[in-house]
Amino acid sequence: MKLLIEEGDRETLGALEARPPRPGTEVLVLPPGGPKTKPRALNAGLLGARGQFLTVFDAEDRPDPDQLRVALDAFRCGPPELACVQARLAIDNVADGWLARHFAIEYAALFDVVLPALGTLGLPIALGGTSNHFRTAALRSVGGWDPGNVTEDADLGLRLARLGWATRTIDSTTWEEAPVRLWPWLRQRTRWIKGFMVTAVVHGRDLPGLARRLDPLSFAAAQLLIGGVAATALAYPVVLALILWRGLDGSLLAPAESLAGAAFAGLHVTNLIVGYSAGLACGWMGIDRRGPSGLARDLLTMPFYWLLVGVAAWRALYQIATARTTHWEKTTHGVSRRRAQPDQV
Repeated sequence: MKLLIEEGDRETLGALEARPPRPGTEVLVLPPGGPKTKPRALNAGLLGARGQFLTVFDAEDRPDPDQLRVALDAFRCGPPELACVQARLAIDNVADGWLARHFAIEYAALFDVVLPALGTLGLPIALGGTSNHFRTAALRSVGGWDPGNVTEDADLGLRLARLGWATRTIDSTTWEEAPVRLWPWLRQRTRWIKGFMVTAVVHGRDLPGLARRLDPLSFAAAQLLIGGVAATALAYPVVLALILWRGLDGSLLAPAESLAGAAFAGLHVTNLIVGYSAGLACGWMGIDRRGPSGLARDLLTMPFYWLLVGVAAWRALYQIATARTTHWEKTTHGVSRRRAQPDQV
C-alpha cells in the first residue's frame, strides 16, 4: 500500500512520524511542483506501482472488508478488455442534516442505479474518485490520470471507453462522509462540475474522432453523462428565474404570440417535467436499494437542492473564465460526529 502525501502537508507527515504506518505501507512524499492536484499524486503512485492490479482509496474511506477480493473476482471472471471496476459509494452520515441526506440520495441514484445500468449495457462510466480498481497495464496504456483535471475520475472513465477499454461496477460498498455545511459542499461541488466542464471541452475538441471510436449509443451516453450534466446544472437556475420573472409580470400563462413561441415554451415545460421525473425515479430506486427509507421524504425538496447545484455550476464556470481551472478546493473530512457504522446504515 502507498500513502501519497504532498511535501507541504506538515500535519499528515507529522502524524506519520508520531505513528509510523504498519509494515508493507510505503509513504510517498510528492516532489515540489504543480499542479497540486490529486491526479498528479496518483500518477506518482502509478510510477511506483508493481502489482498487476491497482486500487485507489481516499484516506477517509470505509470500504467493505472483502472489497479487494470482490474486485479481483470481477477481473478474473470478466473479459480481457475489462480495465476498471468501480465499487458503489454510499453516505453514512445522513443524520447530519438536509445537505447530507440529499447527498446520500444522489449517491444512491448514481452508484446503485445509474452506473450499474451503464456498466451492464457496456456504456462509458464517469468513475467515482475512490474505490476504483484498475488493471495496471490498462491504466498505463491510457496515460494514467490527467493532472490538470480536478475531476480526474470522470475524465479517466471516458478516456478508457474511447480507447477500447471496458468499465464495470461491483456489488461492494465504500462508505463516505458527506459535507455537512453549505460552504464546504459548495466548494466541493464547484470542483466536481468544473472538472466535468473541462472534460467535456477536452474530449469535445474532436467530436467526429470520438464518434468513430465509440458506437452511437456510447457516444450519446458520454455526451449526456459529462457535458449534459454540466449544461443542465447551468441551465436550471436560469430557467427557474425566467419562469419566476414571467410569473411575476403575468405573461407565464398568457397565450403564445406565435407557433414558434408556443413550441419553445412547450419544450421548456417538457424538459422540466422529464428532468424532474427522471431525477425522482432514480432517487426513489436508489433509496429503495440503499436506504434508509426515510430519505424518500427529501425527494420533495430535490428541486431546491438542484438549485444549489446550479449555483455551484456558475461558480465553476467563473473559475474557468478567471484561469483557475486547476485550482483545487479541498474538502475537510472528519467533521461529522454522527457517522453510522456500516451495519447500522
